[in-house]
Amino acid sequence: MCAAQKLTAAELHKACAPSDVPFETTATAAGTDGVVGQARAVEALRFGIGLQRHGYNLFAIGPTGVGKQSVLAQVLEPEAARAPTPSDWVYVHDFANPQRPKALELPPGLGSRFARDMAAVVAELRVSLRAAFTSEEYRTRLRQLVERLKGREERALSEVQERAKSREVAVVKTDTGVAIAPIIDGEPSEPEKFEALPRERRQKLETELEAVGRELKEMLRTFHEWAHEHLDAVKALDAEIAKSVARRVLDGVRKTYAELKIVLAHLDEVEADVIDTADQFLQGDDESFESTLKNALRHDGAGQGPSFRRYLANLVVDNGGRRGAPLVWEDNPTMPALVGRIEHEQQFGALLTNFTLIKPGALHRALGGTLVLDALKVLQNPFAWEALKRTLKTGAITIESLGQLTGLLSTVSLEPVPIPLGRTKVVLVGERRLYYLLSALDPDVPELFKVLVDFEEDLARTPESQGLFANLLASVVKKEGLKPFDRGGVARVIDAAARNASDQAKLSVHMRSVVDLLHGADYWAQQAGAALVRAEHVQAALDAGRARASRVSERIQEALARKDLLIATEGAVVGQVNGLSVMQLGEHTFGHPTRITARVRLGHGAVLDIEREVKLGGPIHSKGVLILGGFLGARYAPGVPLSLEASLVFEQSYGGVEGDSASLAELCALVSALADLPVKQPLAVTGSINQLGEVQSVGGVNEKIEGFFDLCQARGLSGEQGVLIPKSNAKNLMLKREVVEAVEQGRFHVFCVEHADDALELLTGTPPGARGADGAFPPGGLNARVEARLLAMAEGAKQFAARPPAPRSPPG
Repeated sequence: MCAAQKLTAAELHKACAPSDVPFETTATAAGTDGVVGQARAVEALRFGIGLQRHGYNLFAIGPTGVGKQSVLAQVLEPEAARAPTPSDWVYVHDFANPQRPKALELPPGLGSRFARDMAAVVAELRVSLRAAFTSEEYRTRLRQLVERLKGREERALSEVQERAKSREVAVVKTDTGVAIAPIIDGEPSEPEKFEALPRERRQKLETELEAVGRELKEMLRTFHEWAHEHLDAVKALDAEIAKSVARRVLDGVRKTYAELKIVLAHLDEVEADVIDTADQFLQGDDESFESTLKNALRHDGAGQGPSFRRYLANLVVDNGGRRGAPLVWEDNPTMPALVGRIEHEQQFGALLTNFTLIKPGALHRALGGTLVLDALKVLQNPFAWEALKRTLKTGAITIESLGQLTGLLSTVSLEPVPIPLGRTKVVLVGERRLYYLLSALDPDVPELFKVLVDFEEDLARTPESQGLFANLLASVVKKEGLKPFDRGGVARVIDAAARNASDQAKLSVHMRSVVDLLHGADYWAQQAGAALVRAEHVQAALDAGRARASRVSERIQEALARKDLLIATEGAVVGQVNGLSVMQLGEHTFGHPTRITARVRLGHGAVLDIEREVKLGGPIHSKGVLILGGFLGARYAPGVPLSLEASLVFEQSYGGVEGDSASLAELCALVSALADLPVKQPLAVTGSINQLGEVQSVGGVNEKIEGFFDLCQARGLSGEQGVLIPKSNAKNLMLKREVVEAVEQGRFHVFCVEHADDALELLTGTPPGARGADGAFPPGGLNARVEARLLAMAEGAKQFAARPPAPRSPPG
């Protein structure tokens, strides 16, 4: 008796009854704000965010569309709201090392205030310093210093002149300085008159001239010393005026930040610099072209620009008004977008920068909170991955110029002091294969992303989970502003979720597909003018979605109907079986039948996989074919070597073949050819086998059954057509309504098999038969026919080997 089991219509689709939905419509449903089906991921998220240790960043993995971003938001937003509010950060000028701006940490809210205060300081200094240095008091004191110097010089010159006059030498002030000349006849003489003097008289005057010249030289040296003293006095006056102004302006700021030593220390440096460089400050107010050019060319160290800029504060992290920690989503994670950048200004053909041109990145905005990044986008942006890893390794954000890093920009730049990450967490989001590939190739990944957040694709289908899922649907309907769904509509969406999971005992939590279905059903309800979305509207959305993506599958069905692709659905043929394949184009998956044929002849025990020989077969498919040889060798004629040569092929296959789900069909075709027993063509087969002949489950079973059903329906259902599937796949059946109805009416069948013998008996109508106590198969059985054929081949091979070689003809 055949052990194959014919499934009933009820076993082909596990429907959710409308009565199982815990509300009348989604409008009256309680809904749910929680996360459904992702308990493992939620626990991992809370663990990773809560554990403040180095390297405990998070990597969230799972298929696209399961709602990773939504779950992250639902979990991370409350966690961020409960976390302490992080500090503000500002960059200020470092007067000791201008190329390396300092970072000041301030309590939340004080960063923006400090930036405003320093801008006000600069504005007030500009006005107050100019007023102080143009005041009457300053001019009077400066005039006194000038007059003092002038008086000292005039007195000294007068004394020298008197002494020179007694020596008959005149000391005369000229436009170019001081000159001396001999006095002849009471007046300074010309050179001609001096040369006309007697020699003794001339020699005496020359001696006097030299003595006066030495005295003048000494006087000028004294004048130079007095000039230095005068400049020092002027500088002291300027410093006194600048100090009084700076202290008056800065003391008000000091009171605001009296508890912040780091700010007070910086204000002291500002005051000292104002005193030292007050003259530069005044020049900076000159609007002339000459002054502008001088200011553009005068920079402090690394091009900090005109002096007034260095007193400003550049706010890079502002948490004023924030409650809790930040949660930042960066959609364009380039290197500058992550760690910040240093901008440049073009002035008179030169690229210049200063600390006020430091711009923050996403890591700065997320300081003390959480930064969520798409892992693939980070990897696709040059230098971003390395910059992110370097930041996580060092625990600080280092702003680097991309031009300097690559050597493409040769100009003066800055090296800002890195800002510590503190409690900041980074969450990478990506697919599983990306995470596993990165973990295998980059040893930093397990070290820096210790917390794996693995999202589920489905959840167990129980009465409780169905109710929870229904409330989730109600929440989505309300959030999306859709028409209310009634019980039947919700039940049909739950059925669709089970179909997406390809399992009667599970529900898919691929939320993008669910939301898309809700949108489509709402559209068809609007088209029908219905107040509620019902089951027929959900079904219309499913049918419409399938139709939009079915161009290729319809072309294949058309080719089958026109017999461009040869598939028999009636009669019986030796060595020919209808296999079932599944194709995925984008997000649309569909099945279609494929003819598999086998041919055997005398040979050396090889099962030839034509697909592999022409490099169209993948390694898993080739493995499945090799298993057939192992099964044959172990089951039939164990005492003699296999002496057949068999060939297997997917007819009219013009692309790659991969997977072992056709190995059962290939075995049936091969055994049919060996036993010379025809296979029923109204039946199609899918399933994988092992060397023991046990039938194993395969994927895409729903699509495969529906693909063969569509062909049979197009040709007319005869009541003999059907599909053989592994028994272990019975729980995966969520077939469409047309198939279920045809099975219920007896016009189509779905059989479950556990062993290759079950499939062979159903396909050939001949019982395989098991070995008896004598070690032989029952006569007339399928297995007996196969073994007899293999033994005959072995005898033929023996006789062929014993035959003397044919004589060779002489050459020529």
